[in-house]
Amino acid sequence: MPGDLSKVVGFTLPDKPVSWNKRDLLTYAAGVGAKADEFPFVYELDKNFAAIPTYPVVLALKGADQDVNLFADRIKGRPIPGMPPVDPGRIVHATQSIEILKNLPLVSGPGWTWKTRYTGVVENKSGIILFAENLLVDPNGTPYAKLYSSSFNLGAKATGEKYSNFIAGPPNGKPIPKERKADWVVTEKTSPEQAIVFRLSGDYNPLHIDPRIGKSAGFGGVILHGLSTFGFAARAIIKTAGAGDPKTLKLFGVRFTAPVKPGETLETSVWEVGKGPNGTTEVVFETKNVETGKVVLGQGVAYVLKKGGEAKL
Repeated sequence: MPGDLSKVVGFTLPDKPVSWNKRDLLTYAAGVGAKADEFPFVYELDKNFAAIPTYPVVLALKGADQDVNLFADRIKGRPIPGMPPVDPGRIVHATQSIEILKNLPLVSGPGWTWKTRYTGVVENKSGIILFAENLLVDPNGTPYAKLYSSSFNLGAKATGEKYSNFIAGPPNGKPIPKERKADWVVTEKTSPEQAIVFRLSGDYNPLHIDPRIGKSAGFGGVILHGLSTFGFAARAIIKTAGAGDPKTLKLFGVRFTAPVKPGETLETSVWEVGKGPNGTTEVVFETKNVETGKVVLGQGVAYVLKKGGEAKL
């Protein structure tokens, strides 16, 4: 049946309980490639032990669970008024950003919630793109993170006509400077088991472990979670522009542009481009798959609190 996309924007889902503990933070760190010398992320007894600040991105699927979940049930969710039927097997994660409002505690305890409202929708000839805003909120109602994401529902049709409506969204980064080399380049090889580890943070989509599903979807086998690649790039920004301090990262956003297979190599190039809001420095970046030469994370933007010194211009 045709949909009425005018009903989508502004619709709010019921709050969802979420939770995490130190083990969850350690698991996430391993899933996004943290190395043995990154003690603040991989060793819970380190005096500077902290969450990688992008950790909340996994809570949309993890929820409050401490066991595996069924991905097909998790993405069904509540029907969205005005949205036509969509094929869960043809939903692609298109963009993701996170703004860190307060530093995440190491253990949530009870009472934390995940709030979702739909802030944009686009219909074009290829399908429908749905934009959502999420807030991670503590038991007192204090927001700790604001996230924006979009999903591309391939082949979905409401009316078959072009349509676009937005009420909120993340900041857009400046273009990557073409006239100068990157200020930093970080190259890291993912492991053949990278997706096996990352899925333990809550995204149990079979696409990331069952090669038969990856082949039927046209990927030639298993592909790495986009949010794992997202975390690799966030670590690169923290290591370079943030001088290794996770508390310096205040905003991080990307567009997912191409898949990565576990075992392939990621190269993140980072440029400082000027002042950001609230005393931060704005950096832009892109992440390439070294083996294929394709950009896998595009339109990257981050706001970082610099530790001494001015932006490199």
